[in-house]
Amino acid sequence: MSPSTVHWIDLRTTSSQSILAKLDMLLRKSGLAGLELTGKYTALKIHFGEPGNMSYVRPPFVAVISRLVRELGGKPFLTDSNTLYSGKRHNAYDHVRAAFENGFSRDATGCDILIADGLKGNDFIEMPVRGGNHCAVARIGSAIAEADAFISINHFKGHELTGFGGALKNIGMGCASRSGKKFLHEVSHPVIDREACTGCGTCVENCASEAIKLDEEGKAAIDHDTCTGCSQCVAVCQYGAARNSAGSASKVCGERIAEYSKAILEGKPSFHVSFVMNVSPNCDCWSSNDAPIVGDLGIFASTDPVALDQACVDAVNTAPAIAGTVLTDRRYSGTGEKFGHIHPDSDWSATLDHAESIGIGTRKYTLVKD
Repeated sequence: MSPSTVHWIDLRTTSSQSILAKLDMLLRKSGLAGLELTGKYTALKIHFGEPGNMSYVRPPFVAVISRLVRELGGKPFLTDSNTLYSGKRHNAYDHVRAAFENGFSRDATGCDILIADGLKGNDFIEMPVRGGNHCAVARIGSAIAEADAFISINHFKGHELTGFGGALKNIGMGCASRSGKKFLHEVSHPVIDREACTGCGTCVENCASEAIKLDEEGKAAIDHDTCTGCSQCVAVCQYGAARNSAGSASKVCGERIAEYSKAILEGKPSFHVSFVMNVSPNCDCWSSNDAPIVGDLGIFASTDPVALDQACVDAVNTAPAIAGTVLTDRRYSGTGEKFGHIHPDSDWSATLDHAESIGIGTRKYTLVKD
């Protein structure tokens, strides 16, 4: 397979060209303007950000994308599916309120919000997965499954289970219904380092499945028969006591994400844009975000989500690390792979390898600066 083209812009501006104008230029040059969207219901898949977390993609950027979709004759709507874990996006009612809290109104973005999998996360369509190793069908939120075209709007950052979250994570995991998310996560079995555990109970309070309790010694203990593998305990533990299980969990989850992504994208016009800004070490699902590990690198876009993710992770890995962040805490040497250093039990390459093998795209790319 020949390399795909990934376009990018830096964040430098002038008095005559704002960052929003540069984004519009990027979208047109990188392939969005070439999609046939006339009359098509176009899902703009985004993560609205858990209230309290400030690293999500800002609404004015979304407005540029939705305006171009309408110019192309499309019918854009903003969408995400409900979360598996407890939080402010666990059902459609609270999810929409959380989106409004973070500024995603019709006036700000130019389009309305449809939560893909309905009020309680049970509204899904089983979409076929062709050529997959893990599943024959993917349970995808109905609004996304029924859309005629698909655009992913991604905040590029670290992730506790998959190493990083970019286009494929936003697609495969983000579009799954609650039962679909449970399938994707079920291979993960977080563990507790009893020496590091202080018995503070934060993981107990934040476990949506009530799988964690403090034992007779005051240490956290996980009932893996009840645990869904959502990794919320890993994210909220301030002492590094909760960790994702070592071994194949990250790899299998990543491969399942790739297969869900294929089900969503196959046969639909699609486009993908990633904001490599506020590159926080963990997912945007938590109600806070740690300091970014590198400086703001720019906005990247492509019709190939595999090449896009590869280009973004390469950009982060070659960028200078910011001192005083989690990289400093983890004694990062200053060179080499960053996300695996932050999340040593993760295997981010598995998602890209499998996505390439099942025909979603290629890890080979040509980077063009616009």
